Amino acid sequence: MKKLFTLLALFFTLNLGVSQTATAQDSTKTETVDSTAAAATPEVTTADVAPEAAPAEETTFHQTLKIKFIEGGWEFMGLVLLCLIIGMAVAIERIITLNLATTNVDKLLKRVEVALADGGVESATEVCKTSSGPVAAIFTQGLMRFDEGLDMVEKSIVGYGSVQMGRLEKGLVWISLFISMGPMLGFMGTVVGMIQAFDAIQQAGDISPTLVASGIKVALLTTVGGLVVAIVLQLFYNYCVSKIDGLVNDMEDASIRLIDLLVKHKETAK
Repeated sequence: MKKLFTLLALFFTLNLGVSQTATAQDSTKTETVDSTAAAATPEVTTADVAPEAAPAEETTFHQTLKIKFIEGGWEFMGLVLLCLIIGMAVAIERIITLNLATTNVDKLLKRVEVALADGGVESATEVCKTSSGPVAAIFTQGLMRFDEGLDMVEKSIVGYGSVQMGRLEKGLVWISLFISMGPMLGFMGTVVGMIQAFDAIQQAGDISPTLVASGIKVALLTTVGGLVVAIVLQLFYNYCVSKIDGLVNDMEDASIRLIDLLVKHKETAK
């Protein structure tokens, strides 16, 4: 048994010595190769190592819009923005006014019919005076001329209907103006940007992308700004026109139905 342990110890000792020798030889070879590579390669200092690029911060839509506004030039982009603000203010005012002018025609005609049956034309006139909207205003003007005949009632309704229609369309001309001015100011900025680009080429005496990039960017950004203003305001303008058309149709239909009610009331009074 002692001989067996002695042989095993001798075996492990020989293997350990061989492995250490091989490791030493490998390390020597590695050091030789490293020294050769170091001699062939110039020494890299800390200053030569480029610093790692910092992670780019995500820009929000508001920040991007602000940057593009500044890059487009405050002279023309400011005017384009002013057109958008004023046009939006007028459009919102018109939308609120038109929605408040909407009247339940069937309900109003029912109240007028009941008032005519109970208290006559005077009672119906008071009902219309206490109601809001262009339809009620037209009814009031027509009922006030009932004593002068149905022909005068009809003429009064038609004449005052034109007045109410003009009031409904008030302010639309300003929205239309800013719809036209927005793109025109944008195109003017485009022309100015191209002039700047050609001036840079003339001064440098050479055509280079870096020379014309800023001028072309101004041209494109002002054009985009003007088109955005026109598109947004055009949507509001079309909504207002559609709302006015609906109100005018209601006024015409209600006027005809009022004349029919007055005819029936006159025949009943006889």
